[in-house]
Amino acid sequence: MENLKLYTHEFFMTAGECTPQKEMPLPLLVSRLIEVATEHANIWGVGYAKLKELNQAWVLSRVTIEMTGYPRVNESYTIRTWVEGYNRYFSQRNFEIVNSNGDTLGYARTIWLVIDSEKREMVDISNLSYVISNIYDKDCPIEPQSRLKPLVEGRVRQHRFLYTDTDINCHVNSVRYVEALLNQWDLEHYDKYMVKRFEIAYVKECYGECGYEVTVNEDEELDAKLEISKLVGDGRYEINCRARIVFENR
Repeated sequence: MENLKLYTHEFFMTAGECTPQKEMPLPLLVSRLIEVATEHANIWGVGYAKLKELNQAWVLSRVTIEMTGYPRVNESYTIRTWVEGYNRYFSQRNFEIVNSNGDTLGYARTIWLVIDSEKREMVDISNLSYVISNIYDKDCPIEPQSRLKPLVEGRVRQHRFLYTDTDINCHVNSVRYVEALLNQWDLEHYDKYMVKRFEIAYVKECYGECGYEVTVNEDEELDAKLEISKLVGDGRYEINCRARIVFENR
């Protein structure tokens, strides 16, 4: 039962996956978190294939990551995941990222929900037996996601998601949001700073072949608030996600 509650997957950091700083890119880490969560759900028999039979699907709602360092090129690393808790609509899944020496590099907190694929409505998961029986008591010492407030000003850049950004549901892949947000700074910035903490709250799906705006508000030194939004007419904007990036000197 312990093996069912705590799932572990080991990876190897190849040169082709690394950033110019010879370390794991944050978008790849987010992708690995989703991959490991999916594998764990499959072991429980509640992965994509099973939920599809019920016209349901898991949806990633929030991600919070805090790192002291990232896996380096030609190094092995391990990701551990477990479910900390749940309520009627949300499941809280946590992660620990460990290097080849067994040292913890960081943690992640994620919030997931199940939606009805046809009605696009949330599904009540409070009575699902696999959730009840597989809660795992393991510490995740990073703070939960902060309250990400609407931005009122900031520098704005146009962005367009295209074909390769879209996933199996014809929505923009969760990782592509992260890439769009990180690309608001140049290479020199990342030579000086690493991402210490990253938070994103997905609000409404983005679609490929559509134009969006990325707004960045750097109201505090090395602590940026961001939004991806779309103009929907009459000067009104639809918010697709809100995020926060905290940088730290290398």
